[in-house]
Amino acid sequence: MKKAIIFLKLYWLRILIWSLILIAVVAATFFVGYCVKNYFAIEPFSRRQIAGQMALLLPMFLLVQLIAMPLMIGMQFYFMQGGFAKMFQSKMSLAKANVKWDEVIGMEEGKKDAWELVELMKDRTKLKRTGGKIIKGLLMMGPPGCGKTYLAKAIATECGLPMVSTSGSEFIGMFIGIGTARMKSIFKEARALAQLHGGCLIFIDEIDSFARHRRAETGFGGTMDRNATINQFLTELDGLRQTENNIVVLGATNCDESDLDSAITRPGRLERKINVTRPNLKEREDIFKLYLKVVEWNKDEIDIAILARKTVWFSPAEIESMVREASLLSQRNHNRQIEREDINEAYERVSFGHKSNVVQPEKDKLWTAYHETGHALMYYLLAGEHDVMKATVIPRSGSLGYVFARPKEELYKHTKDYYLTQIKVCIGSYVVEQKKFGTTSSGVGGGSTTDFGQAIGYAHTMVWSLGMGASGLIGDFAALTQSHGYWPSTTPISEGTKEKLNNDVQNILQECLKEVRHIVDQNWDAIAHFAEQLYVKEELDYDEIEALFKKFKIERPSEFREVPTELASQKEEYVKKMEIEKKASSDSNPV
Repeated sequence: MKKAIIFLKLYWLRILIWSLILIAVVAATFFVGYCVKNYFAIEPFSRRQIAGQMALLLPMFLLVQLIAMPLMIGMQFYFMQGGFAKMFQSKMSLAKANVKWDEVIGMEEGKKDAWELVELMKDRTKLKRTGGKIIKGLLMMGPPGCGKTYLAKAIATECGLPMVSTSGSEFIGMFIGIGTARMKSIFKEARALAQLHGGCLIFIDEIDSFARHRRAETGFGGTMDRNATINQFLTELDGLRQTENNIVVLGATNCDESDLDSAITRPGRLERKINVTRPNLKEREDIFKLYLKVVEWNKDEIDIAILARKTVWFSPAEIESMVREASLLSQRNHNRQIEREDINEAYERVSFGHKSNVVQPEKDKLWTAYHETGHALMYYLLAGEHDVMKATVIPRSGSLGYVFARPKEELYKHTKDYYLTQIKVCIGSYVVEQKKFGTTSSGVGGGSTTDFGQAIGYAHTMVWSLGMGASGLIGDFAALTQSHGYWPSTTPISEGTKEKLNNDVQNILQECLKEVRHIVDQNWDAIAHFAEQLYVKEELDYDEIEALFKKFKIERPSEFREVPTELASQKEEYVKKMEIEKKASSDSNPV
């Protein structure tokens, strides 16, 4: 009986429309029968006259009765619940939540917060004993592909409850009222499912599509509609506690919390926050094990630890794509299992894209080889925290060649030495081209992502934002030049200050240029040999790069931010001590 009532709540309008259609069909049938009976009782001439008239009127009458009238009645009820917005509203779907908790790798702190939510959803009496109330919402923030949707599915799986899934863009449309109507509909369905199953989850992906800061109306109606959608969302959230439907909203976004309306993220609404970050070294190893477990791969040649080191800053989605791409490549190469060549090619495809069909003239290829050698030498000689993984002159995704270096571990804080090293790496190609060919090429400029574009970007950040200029000016001047909202900012920086800052930028670039020229002059024999080998082989891997530079006795520097040995040992001892105390505490207080 309960299921029937909930079914009627969800689909009463459809039932009403089809019932009206059925009644109209039955009534029309009886009416036609009555007309036919009386038709044969009158004179032949009158019958012919009536038959002619009915031949014209009957089809039109049936069309109106069977189609037009039920539709008009149905549309009247339909518009009363949302107007034209309902016509352009896509159907909500119950997400297939079949992700096990152990399959969510990484984000351990976030999983702890999420697990508390799972326990409270499963056992409401436990929460009521302490006088508390279940949280209304959970907001997951982080870069794309890091597992926010995956975690939401795992929460639904562990709770054993249905999850209504939608996207923030579904609340945006060309007609005013779409957002509010959609919001009412999704919470209505969630409440019905909560009555049926004891609880329900609402997952809104890319919630920032409608949940950004409310603004004043600009005159076109769009801002007013978005503000109304936010207001309806807040109303529905506040209504949950009154009805106690055991509904929790899970929101996911790639934006920062400060980009969302503060009324949504305040305590009492989406109050629990989980920052989903890219996996660290250990987590990347576990993710590789998870995805390689379902494919055949060469365990003798492929080292998961090396793969995890190479894929610094990779998201779980990129790692999955890399394994899937390697599997496809192994089939193309007629291998029975994934070989090292397959996984290496998949890594480059994910990182740099597919190989281009561009065919370089031989003189351009030699020029590119010297260009990339300048980058490789600077990386190898100055960036001790980076491993130079590959140098190539094979075009990929618009680039004629590249040198690929990865940090040995994630770097979250950058010093002046780091920025100076990156500038020298960028302009190394310029110096080598000038020394070899007497001029330079378009490969060093032409955009913000080119060598010169990146070099001046690093120098600009050092001076304008980090106070690293020679003039001694400090402050984040770049923040003062940023625009806010629809209007550009009025910059309170004098022309004299701008001139000093720009001079500092150019001084940094000139000092780096002078040092790079000195390094190139000292190591020209190694540069020439490396460039020739790169031109001949077209690709040089990590081992070949190490061998070529060591042949000329070029030694790599130590990492520029090493922790003193004595302090590191103290930290290690302290961590061990805390683990022992924690274990002893858990043994003495079993659950």
